[in-house]
Amino acid sequence: MIKTLAWENDQVLLLDQTKLPVEKTYVICEDYETVADGIKTMIVRGAPAIGVAAAMGIALGALHIETGTHDDFRRQFEKICHVFSQTRPTAVNLFWAIDHMKDLVSAHGDKSVEEIKVLLKNEAIRMGEEDIEINRQMGAMGNELIPEGARILTHCNAGALATAGYGTALGVIRAAHEAGKSIEVFACETRPFLQGARLTAWELKESGIPVTVITDGMAGYAMHKKKLSLVITGADCNCSNGDVANKIGTYGLAILAREHRIPFYVAAPLSTINQTCGKGEGVSIEERDRTEVTHIAGQRVAPEGVEVWNPAFDITPSKYVSAIITEKGVVTKPYKQNLGKLRTRSL
Repeated sequence: MIKTLAWENDQVLLLDQTKLPVEKTYVICEDYETVADGIKTMIVRGAPAIGVAAAMGIALGALHIETGTHDDFRRQFEKICHVFSQTRPTAVNLFWAIDHMKDLVSAHGDKSVEEIKVLLKNEAIRMGEEDIEINRQMGAMGNELIPEGARILTHCNAGALATAGYGTALGVIRAAHEAGKSIEVFACETRPFLQGARLTAWELKESGIPVTVITDGMAGYAMHKKKLSLVITGADCNCSNGDVANKIGTYGLAILAREHRIPFYVAAPLSTINQTCGKGEGVSIEERDRTEVTHIAGQRVAPEGVEVWNPAFDITPSKYVSAIITEKGVVTKPYKQNLGKLRTRSL
């Protein structure tokens, strides 16, 4: 299985996804600042992977705090957490991980600073292991929705590279493949960062799953001409009403799926559900550097000085979502009611 990130010898290893598929190399992070920069610059990306990376980065930063007093430790610890909160504002797993690590410190105020450091380290490692198991559970749930001979469209990368391992949307595809189903995947290239062409195609090819790369503008014609069976994506944030924040271009695919009468599925762990966000308008949409649009592989492809708008995500209204696949079950409409029930049962 692809190792996206790991804790080794009190260092955090991040697979540098900006260099895939040409080069497979790891960034060795000896301090929390390097981990935070890796999240911000998309060396590591994908909501679940961002959450685990943040937890590991926070634990790494805590290890290097040199103080014996709880007050000073807490002050420096809060500073570390703030740095991570500024990296990728749309990924709800990021804030879930930060809050989780903060809660851990608060719950163990009776322990020494050194004991708290060990607790944080062990919890970060556990979160990575748990994420892989959650993805496998999600894959098993979603496999039930994948028919034999399915031709599947996916967008961006929601695979092992976007998680601690196995994947969300690609985890469902992987589970169907492991179950012996004959499937074929069509991967949108996913401009401007090309996660589909660079990462999804590489990951599926490594796993022996048939994959065809298409440009983003081909999706509608592919649904018609290639007789696609379904669309499945991941999510960076699910609102309590079922609206989905995911990679830019997802909204358009959902509309096209409705027009072609094929299901549009979202695979995402319960940790991506933001219960405080009632609908998509409340999601903070990250806007990234203009050069991601004006340049490809360092080569300018747009005129000098042209205006650029580069939102990293869009919002897909829940009315276009056929089902949300989680580790605890497949959720259908009405989402506000059914997602709430599922989360309550899982607490």
